[in-house]
Amino acid sequence: MNQEEANMIIHKMSQIIDNSQMIILNTVLEEILADNRMQEPQKSSNDLLDNFIATKRLEGRSEKTMRLYRFTISKLISAIDKNVCTLSTEDIRNYLSTYQTEHGISKDSIDNMRRNLSSFYRWLEDENYIFKSPLRRIHKIKTRKVVKEPFTDEEIERLRDGCKYPRDLVIIEFLYSTGVRIGELCKLNRSDIDFEERECIVLGKGDKERVTYFDARTKLHLIEYLKSRDDNNPALFVSIRKPATRLEEGGVEAMLRKLGERCNVTRCHPHRWRRTCASAALSKGMPIEQVQKMLGHEEISTTLTYLMITDSTVKSSHRKYLG
Repeated sequence: MNQEEANMIIHKMSQIIDNSQMIILNTVLEEILADNRMQEPQKSSNDLLDNFIATKRLEGRSEKTMRLYRFTISKLISAIDKNVCTLSTEDIRNYLSTYQTEHGISKDSIDNMRRNLSSFYRWLEDENYIFKSPLRRIHKIKTRKVVKEPFTDEEIERLRDGCKYPRDLVIIEFLYSTGVRIGELCKLNRSDIDFEERECIVLGKGDKERVTYFDARTKLHLIEYLKSRDDNNPALFVSIRKPATRLEEGGVEAMLRKLGERCNVTRCHPHRWRRTCASAALSKGMPIEQVQKMLGHEEISTTLTYLMITDSTVKSSHRKYLG
């Protein structure tokens, strides 16, 4: 008996037996399938991991995401001397608990590990390597909700004044105006920019293209920056040092960190500019669905985590719609 046959039995029997009997049937089928797998040649855990990564690459997941998958799953494989298909819920729960204690990582980090492992085990289940994912009974780990505030108007002005180079000023204006991800910013070429329409094409997660827009202030700074360059590099943003090379994500992060230190502005990083752009758009009346499209989010629930709805926003909306 294989997985598909077991699923067919469960589907047909669900119409004629109650829940307690269904639990017993599930247990029996799991035991039969486990016995069958023990008798069959079994792929190694590392082979299964390689197949999983290949599947995700084909689905268009980013290299960064796949590195996180491989790191998390490899750690599990190294820690437990069993094939991943034979691990129980208790095995994985104990592993996560021990890992958190030994490494002193946050609840957010351990929940990210849980999500990565859950994706792997869902794939094993879909591919009929296992009957049911052991991660189904390991639920989301509750974490403390931290309010991630956008930059204030005063902080933005201090950061503008603190820029040493025209390039740095253009970068913060571009991040603030468009809300693009740092990876999207670094991939941009000069040819991607349409100055007349004040728009550009960015390559987002999953290699999905979208059009994003920038304001008049950003346009003027961008024109001046490009006029000041004497290189032939097609990249929109390049290094200060010669020869000019495409600016990397780490270079942008380092520049913003130093800028924040000079201007006494804490948490000056690319994602905070993205959140600031989204919050400003919402406060000025942009519908949440349009903010979602601007940021390139597939789910609106993701967009909501970027937005900070202040008391003044609620007060303004109340007067507009109910006052």
